[in-house]
Amino acid sequence: MSANLVNLERVTKSYGVRILLDEVSLGVAQGDRIGIVGRNGDGKTTLLDLLAGRAEPDSGRVSRTGDLGVGYLAQRDDLDPTATVREAVLGGRQDHEWAGDATTREVVAELLVGIDLERHVEGLSGGERRRCSLAELLLHDHLGGHDLLLLDEPTNHLDVEAVDWLARFLRGRAAARRTSALVVVTHDRWFLDEVCELTWEVHPAGNGAGVVDAYEGGYAAFVLARAERQRQAAASEQRRQNLARKELAWLRRGPPARTSKPKFRIEAANELIEDVPPPRDRLELQRFATQRLGKDVVDLEDVDLVRGDRTLLHHATWRLGPGDRVGLIGVNGAGKSSVLGLLAGEVEPDAGRLRTGRTVALAHLTQQIPDVDPAARVLDTVEGLRRITRTADGRDVTASSLLERFGFTGDKLTARLGDLSGGERRRFQLLRLLLDEPNVLLLDEPTNDLDIETLNVLEDFLDSWPGTLVVVSHDRYFLERTTDTVWALLGDGRVSMLPGGVEEYLERRRHADPPQMLADPPEMLADPPEMPSSEADRRAARKTVERVERQLARLQQQEAALHETMAGAASDHARLTELTAELAELSGRKEELELEWLEAAELLG
Repeated sequence: MSANLVNLERVTKSYGVRILLDEVSLGVAQGDRIGIVGRNGDGKTTLLDLLAGRAEPDSGRVSRTGDLGVGYLAQRDDLDPTATVREAVLGGRQDHEWAGDATTREVVAELLVGIDLERHVEGLSGGERRRCSLAELLLHDHLGGHDLLLLDEPTNHLDVEAVDWLARFLRGRAAARRTSALVVVTHDRWFLDEVCELTWEVHPAGNGAGVVDAYEGGYAAFVLARAERQRQAAASEQRRQNLARKELAWLRRGPPARTSKPKFRIEAANELIEDVPPPRDRLELQRFATQRLGKDVVDLEDVDLVRGDRTLLHHATWRLGPGDRVGLIGVNGAGKSSVLGLLAGEVEPDAGRLRTGRTVALAHLTQQIPDVDPAARVLDTVEGLRRITRTADGRDVTASSLLERFGFTGDKLTARLGDLSGGERRRFQLLRLLLDEPNVLLLDEPTNDLDIETLNVLEDFLDSWPGTLVVVSHDRYFLERTTDTVWALLGDGRVSMLPGGVEEYLERRRHADPPQMLADPPEMLADPPEMPSSEADRRAARKTVERVERQLARLQQQEAALHETMAGAASDHARLTELTAELAELSGRKEELELEWLEAAELLG
């Protein structure tokens, strides 16, 4: 059994009159990879601060192993604003001093692409500073070796490609350093599934005080276990339970990469969701959208779009039809936001033309949150725009009901707009757009500042929204959850459809020319590229997976038979003791096989 690096024993932490954490006891052991989920403001960052020693508990005890090395990516960086990027991230080392290390080259190429190493930190954008902070932490961890790595929203300001790289990098780190541990707070559910093996949910208990529930597995396993706990407890929160079941149904029916989860992990899900319909009826939504929109929605015809010295589109043609649900991806700076502005008619093409259907009512959610009267109240503002709005199925919904659906309840209904948090302002911005009953919706990074529970609500709303949807997002889970097709800006001036979705995009990018970080990279320092696993290794891994699955099936049969025998021997204490020992041995063998399955599946990708 692995030793704990940090222990929290009956820890309580309050801010003002609110108890964020109430007598919480938990530990982080060597080798743990833990994801923390929960609503904004429920105490996720506070829990990280306690683990890191940046905050002290009001009561209880936090103990750490001696000389514990902790690396912490906080939401606000502590980079020296007067330093250059080279000084802040690379310790002032010149190119020939760091380029000989393969890991350093990889981190710089992935996270600092497009950032001049001689720029000063104070001149960087928020996204650039965030990437510099992450690069500095990972390089310090690589050179010094942290025992515990704490990451607070590490995927913020990363594109889909960089998030994929970070997941692979952290898995590789965990495999190479099994005595270290990782704890991450993120709303990126795909990232949680890829990286984490344990999930902690921070949430208020019935008395309003914060508690932490632990679950085995990543996000998909967490959704299953939480739904099962709610079912067994006959929870009264029927709406939350339905959302969990609905999301679970999508997880099970989702892309091949997700449905290839271990069979022994998803068999329980099959029984739970067998009567749950798909999240949305695609054909019915398209039929409804055609009635509202007609055949012509938005067309780009032979368009050129130039920004500065960059040509984003060149003779590009792209047609959006009624009911299309499209995800648009590309690296940072590829022009995704500019293309949304073009579709919205806010940006003029340099050549070609934009055609918009006569019945189109378009709404565009930008990354910038518009200025509002800080003294205005939430409910009054919404009712001033529209008291009643109509849903896709013809039902009338009051402003207060819609606000409640988007998480504005109780005191939040009468809160001043100036007092709302970043996530609440983002929710309010989206709600104002939806009040106009648009039939074409353009969403630019809609998941920014939103917690997972709010994302579930937004996804549920979009499931029944009949219109044409275009989403730009670095959140791969949200993208796959809400759209039917993926298009990409690949740098060739076109908008290209990718039948294989995000995975095809990543595969294309991996085979593209790598970014050049140095003006004249020293060739003698370059390591040979890492070769993929041989086909023979992959064949062996496939055989291992098949063999282990057969053995697991037999073990499950033996386990079921043992349970039946134990039920029949309930009054024979000696026999029951023998059977319990057999069951424990069987469980141990099962865990060994599951680990063998996971290692082989990892090789298969």
